Amino acid sequence: MTRLSAKTRATPTAYLFLTPFIVVFAISVVVPLGYALWISFFRKQMIGGTVFVGFGNYLRALGDTLLHDAVLRVVVFLLLQVPIMLGVAMFVALAIDSGRLAGSRIVRIGLFLPYAVPAVVAALMWGYIFGGQFGLAGQLFGSLGMPTPDFLGPNLMLMSVGNVVTWSFVGYNMLIFYAALRSIPTDIYEAAAIDGANEWHKAWFIKLPALRPALVLALIFSVIGSLQLFNEPSILGQLRPSVVTTSWTPNLYAYNLSFTGGQINYAAAVAMLLGGFTVVVAYVVQLGAMKRGRLL
Repeated sequence: MTRLSAKTRATPTAYLFLTPFIVVFAISVVVPLGYALWISFFRKQMIGGTVFVGFGNYLRALGDTLLHDAVLRVVVFLLLQVPIMLGVAMFVALAIDSGRLAGSRIVRIGLFLPYAVPAVVAALMWGYIFGGQFGLAGQLFGSLGMPTPDFLGPNLMLMSVGNVVTWSFVGYNMLIFYAALRSIPTDIYEAAAIDGANEWHKAWFIKLPALRPALVLALIFSVIGSLQLFNEPSILGQLRPSVVTTSWTPNLYAYNLSFTGGQINYAAAVAMLLGGFTVVVAYVVQLGAMKRGRLL
């Protein structure tokens, strides 16, 4: 009875501490989402003004080939870039945790520093490096007497964007994996050593299974980030506008529809569909990881 009374007295205090978060969350997330959902049911016409069209904008988006191409492009980006980025991050985290990597502190700082660079600055820097005539890549290939690949051309632009994103986020994911590795109790390693396990056995049977929750977390973050790809193609697209069109990614498409094309209602419908698609993909990834974890 005493514990119940204490809990009852603590409830208003808990809500009081939660109030700032609830207010900020409502202003920055709930209200914009509600407004976008509301305006997505309308259409602005030259004759008749803004009219209610129900799900008309959503039906138009479902049949929009430009949106289909943009979604397909980010899905391909997701399937190619995310495994490479997480694989490199995991390999570096395991190497650092093994204690056999010389200068591990310098490696950690060096890999994490790109995450501190704003995405716009990173894209500008890599845009200069990829420059065919005056950039670092052009000078390097020129000194070797080789033709410079067109890194910003239609065939390599997706790879170049993936390179920028990978360079920026490998260190961030490496820290997530490294923190998970450091949380493994040392007595497990001692028991494995008594049983004759070497470093490879420890990595395969102890460290990799322990990394599964951190891998799922990093994978979900990477999926969400890939489907919201905007800054890197937007900046690199200014260097090669004929390659990165206004509908190159779904986010770019929604942005240009709203702020350049003046189709705010249709842009809101595209954004809502993209948000729903992102939630579904992230949920499927999490569900698949949880099911695999139960089977193993």
